[in-house]
Order: sequence, then structure tokens, then C-alpha cells
Amino acid sequence: MSVEEIPKLIEDLNLRVSKNYQKMNAKQLSAELRAVMEFERQTFQKLEEFEKKGMEQDLTTYAKFVCKNTTEREIGEIQEVYLKKIDEEYLRSR
Repeated sequence: MSVEEIPKLIEDLNLRVSKNYQKMNAKQLSAELRAVMEFERQTFQKLEEFEKKGMEQDLTTYAKFVCKNTTEREIGEIQEVYLKKIDEEYLRSR
């Protein structure tokens, strides 16, 4: 891993676009939620490797902040729609 990867990672985080979660069913939303959490885990793992090497501490800290905010926003959006879908698809069908 090189130091140039941190700005690229930040750019990737900033360019993440939310999907149209309203069109997904509960199973798709569940899979999407797991994917976002896995993305967050992998990103933090990469950033922790940079921290261990003592490389670009300020930039690494900023990247963690951006990652946390981006994934929290996505997770919040998914959870909101997911709860509605569960209600529609499972609870009201009984």
C-alpha cells in the first residue's frame, strides 16, 4: 500500500452514490446492508494499516471520518427503507 491510495480512497468514499433502495425488496436491502458494512470494515482495515506504519496520520484520520460519515448515512437510509419493507412484506401480510 502506498500513501497515494489514501486520497484515492477518500475520493471513492465521496463519490459513493446511494442506490434506489425504495425499489428493492427486504432480501435485497438486507444484502445491501451487509455489503455496506463489509465495505466499511475493509476500508477501516486499510486505514489502520496506514496508521500502524505511521503514514499520513492527518489524512488517515480524515479518511476514517469520511468513511464513517458516508457509511453511516448509507446504513441509515437502508435501515429506514428496510423497516418499512419488512412491515409491508411480512407483518401486513399476516
